[in-house]
Amino acid sequence: MNIEDIDQALVKIVEKKNTLSKLNYNDENYDQVEEELHDLEDEFVEEYGEYLEEVLADVHDELCPDNDVLLPIAYLANKYVKKEEDGQVTYHAADGGVLVDVDEYPDKLTRLVLVPKPTRLMLQIGNNQEEQVWIGK
Repeated sequence: MNIEDIDQALVKIVEKKNTLSKLNYNDENYDQVEEELHDLEDEFVEEYGEYLEEVLADVHDELCPDNDVLLPIAYLANKYVKKEEDGQVTYHAADGGVLVDVDEYPDKLTRLVLVPKPTRLMLQIGNNQEEQVWIGK
């Protein structure tokens, strides 16, 4: 599987999610942008879903075996923060992902989130801590 293709598709979704998050429900463009987002998500699952579900199954087996693996788009954040340093663009998940039960963090809210640039899965622990649990290669 070409991880660069996955990353490019993921960036398109993330950018569309960020555009949608800036619109009000009453905005005349809201429905169109939302439909474009759903189309991108459908294409993403069709093209890369099987591969990413295997990755997610491995991560779940290791970190949160009591939780079911969901479709890859469920692991997307609702909003991402885009940063650019020295010509390199990176993203950080600001809100969303899938709640999981991680034995290592029994009293903390934990989420798995799919993030681009580079394509990776982050385990968010509480509000201020996160760990990279998988990176595409």
